[in-house]
Amino acid sequence: MNAIARAWKKAVRTALPGPWRPRRVVGEAVLALLMGGLAALVEVVTGTGLAVPAGLGVAVLWVLRRGLPTTVLLAASAAAGWSAGPVLLLVCAGWSAGARIRRVWSLITAFVAGWALFTVTGVLQDASTVSPKLVLGLSLGGFLVTAVLPALYGRYRAQRRALLDALRERNDQLVRERAMVVHQARLRERHRIAQDMHDSLGHQLALISVHSGALEVDRTLTDRQREAVGVLRQAAVAAMRELREVVGVLHDESTAVPPAVGTAAGAPARGGVDGIDELLESSRAAGAEVSLVREGERRPLPAAVDHAAYRIVQEALTNAHKHAPGAPIGVALRYEPDALVVEVTNTRAPELVGVCAGAGQAVSGGQGLTGLRERARLVSGMVHAGPTPEQGFRLAAVLPYEGAEGGKEGAATEADADDWMLEGLPSADETAGRRRSPAMGCAAGVVAVGVVLLGLVLWGIVALADGNHDATLRRAVYDRIEVGTAEATVQNELPSGNGFFTDDYRNTGPTRPEGAQCRWFLLTGPPGEAWDEQHVARFCFKDGLLVDKQDYVTKS
Repeated sequence: MNAIARAWKKAVRTALPGPWRPRRVVGEAVLALLMGGLAALVEVVTGTGLAVPAGLGVAVLWVLRRGLPTTVLLAASAAAGWSAGPVLLLVCAGWSAGARIRRVWSLITAFVAGWALFTVTGVLQDASTVSPKLVLGLSLGGFLVTAVLPALYGRYRAQRRALLDALRERNDQLVRERAMVVHQARLRERHRIAQDMHDSLGHQLALISVHSGALEVDRTLTDRQREAVGVLRQAAVAAMRELREVVGVLHDESTAVPPAVGTAAGAPARGGVDGIDELLESSRAAGAEVSLVREGERRPLPAAVDHAAYRIVQEALTNAHKHAPGAPIGVALRYEPDALVVEVTNTRAPELVGVCAGAGQAVSGGQGLTGLRERARLVSGMVHAGPTPEQGFRLAAVLPYEGAEGGKEGAATEADADDWMLEGLPSADETAGRRRSPAMGCAAGVVAVGVVLLGLVLWGIVALADGNHDATLRRAVYDRIEVGTAEATVQNELPSGNGFFTDDYRNTGPTRPEGAQCRWFLLTGPPGEAWDEQHVARFCFKDGLLVDKQDYVTKS
C-alpha cells in the first residue's frame, strides 16, 4: 500500500506541478471553466452533440497542460481533428509544449505524432471522396497554424526568459569576480610597495652598515665614539633583519608584481637607469670603490625594463656591501641590439683588521636573488648569479627591450580595476559568440512555417483547380449523352469527379430511380437565377445502363 501511495503521489506531482498557491488555484479553475465552456459552446453551434464531453475533456486537459505537455498536445490534436470545439485548446497546448519540452527532437516527435492524429481523426475519414492532395494540404496547413506557430512563439518566450535568468546569474558572478580582482590588485600593489620598501630601505641600511664598519676601524675615533658607532651598526643590522622578516611575511608568489604596475605608459620608471649614477655615488660616499661602464648606443627603455635595471643594480650593490665589504665593485650597462645587459661584479672582500668581533654576520633573507629573477621574468628576461674564478661574485641580467609590452595590458587592467564595476546585465560584446539569441532559432522556425504555409496555399489553389475541373461537366457533353447508353461508354465521356465539390448535392434534385447508383457533376452553362444557385447534372446507372439523366438547379 505504501508503494502504491508513493507512486500515486509522484504521479500527481508530475501531472500537477506546484507550487499551488490560492491565487494560482483560483486562476487555473477560472481558466479551465472558461476553456471548457467555449469548447461546449462551439460544439452546440456546430450541432455535433458532443458539448458535455468536449467541455469536460478540454477543462481537464487545460489543467494538465503544464505537467504533461506532450500528452495534452496529442490528446488535443486528436480531439481538434475530430471536432471544432477543442481547437482553442490545441493552440494553448502547442504553446505549452513549445515552452516546456526541452529537447528539440522530443518536441519535433511530439508535433509529428500530433499532426498524424490530427489527420487520422479528422480529414482522412473522407479520403475516399476527397482528393488526397487536398486532404494532406488542409490537415498540414491547419495544424501548422493552430499548433506549430503558437509552439514557436512559446519556445521563444521560454528561451528568452531562461537566457535572461542566466545572464543575471552570470552578471552577479562577474560582479563578485571583479570585486575579487580589485581586492587582488590591491594586494599586489601592497606587495609591490613592500618589495620597493625592501629594495630601497635595504640598500640604505646596507650603506649605513658599511659606513659604520668603516668608522669602527678609524684610528682617530675614541673608544667611546667607536662604541657608539658599533651600536649604530648593530641597530642597522637589526633593522635589516626585521625588514627582511616583514618582507618575507608579505612575500607571496600568487601575488607576483606584474610589470609596469602603477607606472604610466611611456613615463620612465622611478629610479630607472638614470638613477644608477646616484646609487653609485652613495656607495662611493660610503667608501666603496665602484666603477660604471656604459657600452652601445643608448636607447629609450620601456618603463618596466628601466625599473628592473635599476632594482637589479641596487640589489647587487646591497649584496656586495653586505657580503664583500670594501671589495671593488664594477657595474656595466651594455645596450645590445635586442636587449639591455646589466652586469655587477665584485672581487673577494679584503681582510679588515680591527673590526669589532660583535659586529655580527651579514643579514640575508634569501629573497634578494629570487626577487631579481622574478623581476626579470616579468619582462621576459633572465638573471644569472654566481661566483667568479677570482673568488668574487658576478650578477648579470638580460632584459629585452620589448619584454614589457605583453604585460602592459594586463597591468593596466589590474591598475584600472577600481575604475569599473558591472551594473546590470553584461553588454552584447561580452556575450557575443558565447550565447545566441533565442529569437534566431524561433525566427528560423517561423520563416520555415511561413514558407510551408505559402507552399500549401499554392498547393491548395492547384488542388482546388484540379478538383473543380474533375467535378465539372461541359454542357455539350451532357447533351451528347443519351439515356440507355451503356455505362462503360458513358463513364468514358464523364470526368473523374471530385466528391469535395459535389457531395453536398447528393440529397438534392428529383427522386433517384430505385436501385440505381448515381453520380453528380457541376454543369457548365447559363448561370442560375441567383448568385447562390448552381446547375447540377446527375447520372444514374442500373444493370450496366444509363437509366436516368437529370439537369437541375440547386442552392450552392
